[in-house]
Amino acid sequence: MIARPPRTIPVPDAVAAFAAHQLPARVREARKQAWEASVRLTLCRMPRYEEGRQVALAELAAANRVLAAHNPGVIFGWGDMPGSIPRSN
Repeated sequence: MIARPPRTIPVPDAVAAFAAHQLPARVREARKQAWEASVRLTLCRMPRYEEGRQVALAELAAANRVLAAHNPGVIFGWGDMPGSIPRSN
């Protein structure tokens, strides 16, 4: 039996940076905002930080709307959160 190749292929940093530079500025900014919101979201896990968690979720949702309008495949999901285990499909 022939095994299917993995879906995730490692990309050199220079190639990834070049590809990211080709995105429109609003999409790059939305990706940056999504990352920053996800970092704040992971820091606000305790119940007393509920308000900060709600703000971070709202910012993440706003950034994902911009990303989804450009390309639904580039939205920032739970697997992209810092400290999460990447999924292997």
